[in-house]
Amino acid sequence: MAITAAMVKELREMTGAGMMDCKKALTATDGDIEKAVEFLREKGLATAQKKAGRVAAEGLVATTLTEDAKKAVVVEVNAETDFVAMNEKFQNYVAEVAAQALNTTATDIEAFLAEPWALDTSKTVNEALAAQIAVIGENMNIRRFEQITEENGFVASYIHAGGKIGVLVDVETDVVNDDIKEMARNVAMQAAALKPLYTSRDEVDADYIEKEKEILRTQAKNEKPDANDKIIDGMVMGRINKELKEICLLDQVYVKAEDGKQIVSKYVEEVAKANNAKITIKKFVRFETGEGIEKVETDFAAEVAAQLG
Repeated sequence: MAITAAMVKELREMTGAGMMDCKKALTATDGDIEKAVEFLREKGLATAQKKAGRVAAEGLVATTLTEDAKKAVVVEVNAETDFVAMNEKFQNYVAEVAAQALNTTATDIEAFLAEPWALDTSKTVNEALAAQIAVIGENMNIRRFEQITEENGFVASYIHAGGKIGVLVDVETDVVNDDIKEMARNVAMQAAALKPLYTSRDEVDADYIEKEKEILRTQAKNEKPDANDKIIDGMVMGRINKELKEICLLDQVYVKAEDGKQIVSKYVEEVAKANNAKITIKKFVRFETGEGIEKVETDFAAEVAAQLG
């Protein structure tokens, strides 16, 4: 029987389960809505999805690497409360998700959720998540993951504040030793602390730069209406450079610099020279738990009182 969008919509409204799960249930039951509901309940998906309306903005970021550090992954798994995020059962589950993500060939979260769960291939990753939701009792979400592979060097990782922030740094180098590993970890800590948007200014979109110049030029003219173009251009470029030093990792002032002036790229060059190495920081990935998710502020006392009637 052909599964239509209307059937998927109806089942989703009945159970609150995700669209892909509803389609899978209908396919497995040859379009029988009642059996599809049972199918979802048996898999724990209908029960789990009843919690899906609750905002999951807490949780953990985790990283894991291959033994040779040539490949690494960072994942974010969300829960509703910080209490659950600190729970050992949840932490173990996040580590399992990271292990799965390290080896996945999926390129997006939908494909990742649909693949077999490595610890029990009779379930998908999403079904294993639903089972965890049933056990832990909160809405949970595998939000995102990103892999980095570096054959000509290694990947460094850093976890901050017990899993609130996770960073990976791709280091291309012809020498790998403790000094260079320490440098890479320091760069990862820098990214965690100062929250850059780009690795270097080469990554910044040219259209963005031009738009910023237009805005800054207008600001400068408003501030100095009698200034000539040369002065205005100097003001604009000074402000552009200041902004790039804030948003580009390699242009930022290195947080551990003794003189308070050395930028990250010069620190990397210094370590490379001391170890007779050629080092390039190719990219970084920074995940912060719950960033971009609108958190709902609740009055816990009022919520308890309401439940007690």
